[in-house]
Amino acid sequence: MTKPKAKIFLVDDHPLVREWLTNLIHQQPDLAVCGEAENAPEALQAIARLKPEIAIVDISLHGSSGIELIKDLKTIRPPVAVIVLSMHDENLYAERALRAGARGYIMKRETAKNVIAAIRSVLEGNLYLSKRLMAVFAEKFVEGSAATAGPSIEQRSNRELEVFQLLGQGCETRQIAESLHVSMKTVQAFCARIKEKLKLASATELLREAIRWHENQQAK
Repeated sequence: MTKPKAKIFLVDDHPLVREWLTNLIHQQPDLAVCGEAENAPEALQAIARLKPEIAIVDISLHGSSGIELIKDLKTIRPPVAVIVLSMHDENLYAERALRAGARGYIMKRETAKNVIAAIRSVLEGNLYLSKRLMAVFAEKFVEGSAATAGPSIEQRSNRELEVFQLLGQGCETRQIAESLHVSMKTVQAFCARIKEKLKLASATELLREAIRWHENQQAK
């Protein structure tokens, strides 16, 4: 008797990404895409109905955060293993995704071969992270978490981190709003909140700090 194919559900707000993943997965004899969604509410409804083994989720979704979707899936549909496939830097988001309940994290710049390897590894019950990130986590475990001397952007919420990262990349308020699928007022509110938490006196200081932080991340 032929073993049924493992069902994969795709959550990404870019149709081209979903199409590429569908084509890639359907080339595998043991895998099949059972559905797709571009936002969290659609994904939650469809996943409850289709009961896939794996959901591949992006961090940035239309009108919501992939991290929040992972938390919701962990609560509502625990059997579904989540793999994050995102353009967002694994240094910043992988640990957050794992804490939310994800079983793997892979960046969109990785090869198709690695995406399939991630799916198969998670299907076998393993965690999947890049070798470099595994080494970073191992070092953290050995050395222990160093105490931070004062407020840090890494300690902020997922949305605040996304906004701060885009600021550091030189994006304007409108561009950030379009990227995160929120209003300009929402972005401005996030900026005000970050500024207050980081104890910065002005928007200029916030921008300067964001650019400095982004440059430091790029240099790592």
